[in-house]
This record gives sequence, C-alpha cells and structure tokens, in this order.
Amino acid sequence: MLLQADFNYRERGMATMLWTAALDARSQGKPIASRIGLEADAHRFDGQTHMWEVVMAAHHVQPLSCVLIDKAQFLSKEQVWQCARLVDEGGIPVLCYGLRTDFQGELFSGSAILLGIADALIELKAVCHCGRKAIMNLRVDDDGGAVKAGVQTEIGGNGRYVALCRRHFTEALNG
Repeated sequence: MLLQADFNYRERGMATMLWTAALDARSQGKPIASRIGLEADAHRFDGQTHMWEVVMAAHHVQPLSCVLIDKAQFLSKEQVWQCARLVDEGGIPVLCYGLRTDFQGELFSGSAILLGIADALIELKAVCHCGRKAIMNLRVDDDGGAVKAGVQTEIGGNGRYVALCRRHFTEALNG
C-alpha cells in the first residue's frame, strides 16, 4: 500500500520521501520491498534520526508532497511527534504504515503514540486461516510452534510470523 501511494504521488509529478527502519537489514536490494515484488529506495531511520530536521532540510531543496514511513511501529515517541510537526507546521502529509502489536499482543511504542495522535487510522485487513480478520502476529519457531517469550523485535519474513485472528492466536499461545 505504501508503494502504491508513492506511485500515485510520483505519477502526478509530486516528490515524495520514503523511510523505513534501519534495523531491518534483510533486503539485499532496495530497503522497501513488497511480497509481490515491488520495491523502492528509502531513507533509513534509527533512534537517533531527527525526522523533522532531515525531512525539512530535504523539503527546502525540493518541495515534498508526502512523506511515507514503512515499519512505523519502530519510530520513537519523539519521532512520531516530529512527524506530527511535519504535518502541522511543515504542511507535509505523513503516511505511516506498520504493525499495531508485537508477537505477544503488546503495543509497539511507536504504534501506541500513532494510535493516540494520528489524524486518521486506516486498518489494512489481513486474513486468518479460518477466514476471520487477522489482528495478531504470532511468532513461530523453525518447527512452526508458537514462540511465547523473547525480545520484542525479531526481524523475519512470512516464515517467522503468522497473521491470526485473536481466537487462533490465543489458542496457539495456550496450546
């Protein structure tokens, strides 16, 4: 969805700036890549990146029509507020894409702040194997078993995480 939004802006001759989390170093090519093969270059943010300063510096060189952020759950509280300032004071729309909760059902800190202050929230639907809306992300081990403890952030692809409805997520953790 992020890449589609970026395409829509660029198709109309509008400049965008793409961001993704520096901690996701899986990509050998472009830092933002979709499961269907689309990809794009992006700046990488870490805990030290000052979003307001970097984006506004670029905006003064070439006016930006939109900032798009992938893996926004990894933004810090300060960075989320800097993004809000880009919208409110800089006049630049900021579209954030990311997960709401981790593999234990806990909010990511960046997601918690975004949920609290975002102008609008649009939930993208994922589907559980039962056909219900998948709102949880189960981390699985090499044998497909549920991982119940560990660090909040472990980068992995489709084979490391499974999107499930709350019922099947809970069953997997308790099973």
